[in-house]
Amino acid sequence: MKAVLMTAIGGPEVLKLRDVAEPEITQPTQIKVQLKAAGVNPVDTKVRSHGLFDDHGLPAILGCDGAGVVTDTGSAVTDFKPGDHVWFCNGGLGNDPGNYAETTVLDQRWASLKPASLSFAEAAAAPLVLITAWGALFDRGGLQTSQTVLIHAGAGGVGHVAIQLAKIRGARVIATVSDSQKAQFVKDLGADEAVIYKPSGFADAVNALTGGNGADLVFDTVGPAVFKESIAVTAHFGRLITLLDPGELNLAEARMRNLLIGFELMLTPMLRHLDAARDKHVKILDQCGQWIDEGRLQIHVSQQLPLEQAVTAHQLIEAGHTTGKIVLAIAD
Repeated sequence: MKAVLMTAIGGPEVLKLRDVAEPEITQPTQIKVQLKAAGVNPVDTKVRSHGLFDDHGLPAILGCDGAGVVTDTGSAVTDFKPGDHVWFCNGGLGNDPGNYAETTVLDQRWASLKPASLSFAEAAAAPLVLITAWGALFDRGGLQTSQTVLIHAGAGGVGHVAIQLAKIRGARVIATVSDSQKAQFVKDLGADEAVIYKPSGFADAVNALTGGNGADLVFDTVGPAVFKESIAVTAHFGRLITLLDPGELNLAEARMRNLLIGFELMLTPMLRHLDAARDKHVKILDQCGQWIDEGRLQIHVSQQLPLEQAVTAHQLIEAGHTTGKIVLAIAD
């Protein structure tokens, strides 16, 4: 089969399209999937440039997100049958092979039936960002109806689904974006207000929108500079959740505000083999799939590239400012 291999630690050029042996079912609870699309996430570029999370060695197949058709099942599989359309977040970190490939094998426990209304490309774009946004908003952030949430990089992969999940919960949503086109995009998704953070930051605008009170929950998807500025716009006794290491900061104001600061890394259950937590991830996909088919949640794919253009996909991710998601389409 064709697969894109990470052949070394380095820039996008270390990704090479190669012919490799097709994986086979080795456990009775596994399913074999003909992949139709693979999502491309920032974590893929970080693994490529910094190294795998374990010592299984190179070459490795990246890509946590996949969607495709079940072609075979192990003897103990009860949840799926050949012909089923599935989506999932599995592999791609150096432990199990990822989804930049024509075929993959995974345990039935980690797959979910694809929402009928989604294309394979849209489905492959969704799992990691949906699980991440859910964890940050609901599990770590404790978002409640009528609260105000500030979502940074609202037009991005995680941000654009976080806006919609927050609106489903009944929250008021303020989103930061880089330009007027993205401001309209996030409003179309349901954001109540959009703040263009260039050139002077976002704190003054957010505090003006909240009457100086700040947001009950702030969701940082960007990094240290945004995290630092976010302290001043998080309400007293509020919550500030980040996806990234905020670096060394003076937290005196956060302490004065009695903030709860939390981290969301949806990869932890895969990396630490926390199967009960991964079961919850699949339940999140099941619920989000229902909302998608009801028309309450949408996935935006900004670019769809063929598998052999994985290098270009990584270059686009690293250039930043992508709207929605980038997906690799995998030919039959």
